[in-house]
Amino acid sequence: MGWTIVSGDRGRSDAGTEAASGEERVAARIAVLLERLGMSRNELAVRAGMSLVYLREVENRAGDFDPDALARLARVLQVPLEELTAGRPDAPPGRGAGVSRPVLQRLSEQECWQRLGTHGIGRIAHSAGSVGGAPVVVPVNFLVDERSIVYRTDPEGAAGVRADTQAAFEVDHIDEDTGAGWSVLVTGTVEHPADHDALEAVARRLGAGPWAGGRRDLWVRVRPGEVSGRVIRQMRTKEPPLRGPSAP
Repeated sequence: MGWTIVSGDRGRSDAGTEAASGEERVAARIAVLLERLGMSRNELAVRAGMSLVYLREVENRAGDFDPDALARLARVLQVPLEELTAGRPDAPPGRGAGVSRPVLQRLSEQECWQRLGTHGIGRIAHSAGSVGGAPVVVPVNFLVDERSIVYRTDPEGAAGVRADTQAAFEVDHIDEDTGAGWSVLVTGTVEHPADHDALEAVARRLGAGPWAGGRRDLWVRVRPGEVSGRVIRQMRTKEPPLRGPSAP
């Protein structure tokens, strides 16, 4: 389990480096969209009814400089105006620069359970097909119950893991403002709990209702064999490099 956390699409200053301005981000989005569409800047300018010089001016000033020009650019680039000027509201996390002077540390098992809390959204990963096939990874809302992970699903759905199957369950969090974050991985054996009274009690807990809706009668429990996690943060001033068991 290893990843690098980066910050969100919002600008920030880090270690004296100024974050990208709104205008710079508009110019960057235009460049990405042009590449995606296979369109030149000259073609964009022509189709948006402006010169290359004026296109550069719109990019550099953005904001309220010429909203109509930005709207024309958005139409040519086939994106909503809000996406061009502010970025996608539903974009995946981690859209900016990473933490300055990052430190990656392992979490103890107790720290992992503390971060998992009582309930939330995570990803169940298992091999659903034939031997050697690619694993399936599906987001589900989960509960922590007696140091295990439980969730409710459709027995015929992608998250309906067979009993006695080896599976992994991952949860993470990213702070979009600082770029810090953590990840917890639970690996173990899948069970299908059948104690009616115990399941009734679990079903009444906050977060137990399946977010996907519909009839989901199968309870799945991941009984941990191993719980591990990592946290990434900024190195503190004069902090020595990590050595020994706490180092990644």
